[in-house]
Amino acid sequence: MTSPLRCLIVDDETDIRELLVLTLERMDIATDSASNVSEAMHLLSQRSYALCLTDMRLPDGTGLDLVQHISQHHTGLPVAVITAYGSADNAVSALKAGAFDYLSKPISLKQLRPLVQSALRLSLPAAPTSSTADMIGESAPIQQVRTMISKLARSQAPVYISGESGSGKELAARLIHLNSSRREGRFIGVNCGAIPEALMESEFFGHKKGSFTGAHQDKEGMFHAANGGTLFLDEVADLPLAMQVKLLRAIQEKKVRMVGDTQEESVDVRIISATHRNLALMMENGQFRQDLYYRLNVIELKLPPLRDMPNDIPILANYLLEKLCKTQGCATPVLSASALRALSEHRFPGNVRELENVLERALALCDGNSISAQDLLLQTGNLPAGPALDVGKMGLPDYLDEIERRLIQDALSKTNQNKTAAAKLLGVSFRTLRYRLGRLGMSKPGEEEIEEDEA
Repeated sequence: MTSPLRCLIVDDETDIRELLVLTLERMDIATDSASNVSEAMHLLSQRSYALCLTDMRLPDGTGLDLVQHISQHHTGLPVAVITAYGSADNAVSALKAGAFDYLSKPISLKQLRPLVQSALRLSLPAAPTSSTADMIGESAPIQQVRTMISKLARSQAPVYISGESGSGKELAARLIHLNSSRREGRFIGVNCGAIPEALMESEFFGHKKGSFTGAHQDKEGMFHAANGGTLFLDEVADLPLAMQVKLLRAIQEKKVRMVGDTQEESVDVRIISATHRNLALMMENGQFRQDLYYRLNVIELKLPPLRDMPNDIPILANYLLEKLCKTQGCATPVLSASALRALSEHRFPGNVRELENVLERALALCDGNSISAQDLLLQTGNLPAGPALDVGKMGLPDYLDEIERRLIQDALSKTNQNKTAAAKLLGVSFRTLRYRLGRLGMSKPGEEEIEEDEA
């Protein structure tokens, strides 16, 4: 017969202990109780538990003392800390110390039950539905990322993913979700910079019918849609200050209020955020709220740029090429030795996203059997003179197009507009150069027909 799941409750207030015991027993969870840190440590040494719920303030110590003890001596046991109302700093400190999650007093049963269920799922033997192997590479930096993702998947703490554009921030967020106890819930990703400011509150929290012009029916927000799962806030730095205040309250209180409603609703959502911008610098400049910054950045996951992992580029390139060919339903060409060498030596300011873009372009230009260095159309040497480029502001496709445009213009200038000579200088065929000129809008009307005759 399988032993029942057991929870350790630590609180010096009898009425709170009784409330927790009663609630958990109704969930078919056995319980043991302790009124201080010493009693809790003694019980932990006597039997195994699937969850520990502890108050922050105890007669002989704090909940943090217990969190640290469990982290050192009972690895894998999730701990949820109960904090006083409005004690945001205590909640953040507990999460940073390794707590699974937190509850604020007065304890809401609507928040307690999903927290307990989520924690207990970590104790079940069911295998995760994904693997951190999706984060391709064998270098030390990427192995550290995979290890960190596995650790973060066992927590409910907010995660802030930092890294350059195209470094895989959304993939990392999805892997945290898919390997967590929330994997059965939804993963809702939102680009904060893509939502008009006037619609932000409605998009995040939903609205009631008639709450504003055009609100013809009730609509749930993204917090409701992600209830029981994960909400990924990409480019969180783009949130206006007014919305930052409302987001902070929703995260702290774990409650949201729909636009036009008078009642708040409890939501069980894990927040993962990301941006390529420097949030710490924005905070210093008054562009990002300090309290929200510390709420989002409880644990930081740093993604390395591709240029710091040159040995991973061939592995990643072959993986992405196979993925592209599978999507397009075509045979996978071989990446030549010269192509792999050129890719490994390239700086990739756009990181993995740029690499995928380069391979997709090469796939369209190659002969179908192999991809050469010339098919990659990589920038070589210094970029010709012109205004400074910022991939974060332009977007990767426009950034790459502008690089190509400058290189072609430079080659044409050096060859007195002789396209055949320019093609040789660029290391591509005349036909490829003509295709790029047309795609970039650099051909004059009727010029393609003349060049066809000349060719």
